[in-house]
Amino acid sequence: MLTIRKSKIEDLNQLAQLFDAYRQFYEQIPNLPLATQFIAERINKQQSVILVAENEKHQLIGFCQIYPSFCSVIATKIGVLYDLFVDSNARKTGAGRALMLAAQEYAAKNGMARLDLTTAKDNLKAQALYESLGWVHDEVFHTYNKEISA
Repeated sequence: MLTIRKSKIEDLNQLAQLFDAYRQFYEQIPNLPLATQFIAERINKQQSVILVAENEKHQLIGFCQIYPSFCSVIATKIGVLYDLFVDSNARKTGAGRALMLAAQEYAAKNGMARLDLTTAKDNLKAQALYESLGWVHDEVFHTYNKEISA
């Protein structure tokens, strides 16, 4: 049985391990202390909403993280679904789909007009999931990034 729920600070150890694995998926070096600090700050400062997928043994097997934001063009609140990750041992269990559906439900209940996300160009499995849930690939806008050094 799979449960999707909002994370709590008691989830920090398991959630940080998943977050560290997520970062490694995107070619970052393992850094559990950094992952723990980052997730603890998001939860404690209520800067994001982290939904978790929990199996019948009460183990966290996946998560998604939504950052509240705004869209100036449509002048309303939106969410940025920045992270979606399911442990490699729990893939194909429906956890990713369940997390995405829960994110959509959360956004609707909290007055968000839409959710935005980005993913790696070669992450075809994730893209297939998003498209199967009605997400539309943006053909209008390009995304740019600029690193800022302190």
